[in-house]
Amino acid sequence: MAEPSKVIHVRNVGHEISENDLLQLFQPFGVVAKLVMLRAKNQALLQMQDITSAVNALQFYTGVQPSVRGRNVYVQFSSHQELTIMDQNSQARGEEPNRILLVTIHHVLYPITVEVLHQVFSPHGYVEKIVTFQKSAGFQALVQYQSHQSAISARNALQGRNIYDGCCQLDIQFSNLDELQVNYNNERSRDFTNPSLTSEQKGKSSQPMYGDGRMYAQAGAVGFPQQMGNAAAIAAAFSGGFPAGISGTNDRCTVIVSNLNSERIDEDKLFNLFSLYGNIMRIKLLRNKHDHALVQMGDGFQAELAVHFLKDAILFGKRLEVNFSKHPSITTGVDTHEYSNSSLNRFNRNAAKNYRYCCSPTKMIHVSTLPHDVTEEEIIDHLEEHGTIVNTKLFETNGKKQALILFASEEEATEALVCKHATSLNGSIIRISFSQLQNI
Repeated sequence: MAEPSKVIHVRNVGHEISENDLLQLFQPFGVVAKLVMLRAKNQALLQMQDITSAVNALQFYTGVQPSVRGRNVYVQFSSHQELTIMDQNSQARGEEPNRILLVTIHHVLYPITVEVLHQVFSPHGYVEKIVTFQKSAGFQALVQYQSHQSAISARNALQGRNIYDGCCQLDIQFSNLDELQVNYNNERSRDFTNPSLTSEQKGKSSQPMYGDGRMYAQAGAVGFPQQMGNAAAIAAAFSGGFPAGISGTNDRCTVIVSNLNSERIDEDKLFNLFSLYGNIMRIKLLRNKHDHALVQMGDGFQAELAVHFLKDAILFGKRLEVNFSKHPSITTGVDTHEYSNSSLNRFNRNAAKNYRYCCSPTKMIHVSTLPHDVTEEEIIDHLEEHGTIVNTKLFETNGKKQALILFASEEEATEALVCKHATSLNGSIIRISFSQLQNI
C-alpha cells in the first residue's frame, strides 16, 4: 500500500457515478477539500482535509467494499500528497464551462424525447436547441442554453439525478461545441428559436453529425426527479460492515411481496412494515393476484434490507415471500398508493440511526412519541388485541416517554406494529419499531 496521504485514488468510477456520489461516500470521514473526476480513465482523485480523515476512510473501506449505484469502486492512497492546479487541469474534456451541455443518460427504461428533456432543463434558463442521438456511451443529448450561466446552473442542479423514479440518470458535461445545428423540429431534435422548421421524413436521421439518431423503444413513463442516494448515512450506520447477507450493491428499488393475507392486508399496513427499512415511494396491491403486492423503496440498498430482513416473516397467519421485482418502479394509477411525500417516512431524518436499528421481526417492540401522562395500562389496552403481552416497561429518556412491549411471539409483535404504528394514543401519534433486546 502507498504511503498514507490526504489524497485518495478511486478507480472504476463509471460515467453513472457523479461527484456528489463520491462526496457522500467520503464525507462521513471528514471534510473533502478537493475532488477531480478523471472521466477518460474512469478514475477520480479526492483530497481530504487531513491525513487522519483519509486513513479512517481507507481503513473503513478495507473491510467494507465501497459500492456506488451498483458498481464496486476501489480506493487506495494516491502517490500525490496534495492536489495541484496541474492535477485539477488534467480532468477529461467537459469541465470548461460552456452554454452547450453534453448529457449522457444511463439506465434508460422509459422514452426520452425532446419534450422530456426540455421539461427537465428549461427551469434553469432559456433552452435554445436540443439534439438527441445514440452513441457507444449510450443515449445522449446536446442541450444549448442562451447563456453560460444557465448551463452552469443546470449542471450543478441536475448532475447525477434521475429523470424518472429509479432510472434515466443524468451524467452532464460541458460540450466543446460552439453552436448546435438543428435541421428538423421533431421528437429527436428541436430549435426553439425557429419553430417554423419542418419535421423530417420518418426514419431518417435528423442529426448525423452528432449520432445515428435512434431512440430507445420502451414503454410507459412516471414522474421525476428522484432524490439522490444516502451513501453518507449508510457509511455512518455500518462502520463495522454490513449485516451478514447484505451486499450493498443492489440497484433494484421495487420488491414483490406474496402470500399475503388478502382479507386483512392493506397498503398502509404494508407501509408500516416496510418503512422500517427505508422510505416508501409507492405501494400497489395486485388486483389479479390478491395475495401479491409491489413495494417501491427509496433506493436499491433499502430494498435489499427489506428483502433480507422480511423474508419468511409471518403476518396475519401467513409466511411472507419477499423478493426483488422485475419492475424497476411502480407506475402511477388508481390502484397505486403514493407515499413519496409522506411525513411518516422514517428515513427523511436520522437516517443513520434508523439504519442501525434495522432487524428481522422480534417479539419486542419499542413504542415512542408517547403522551407524557400515559400509563402502562393504557398502552396495554391499545395493543393487547394483537396478542399476548408478556411484559412491559415504561420509561423516560431526555424527557420523552417510551415503552418496551414484549409479546409471546414475533407474529404477534409484527401484527401490533403494522396495525398500531402511526395511530393515536391519548392524542399523540405513536411510533413503533422492533427492538433487538431479548428481554426487559
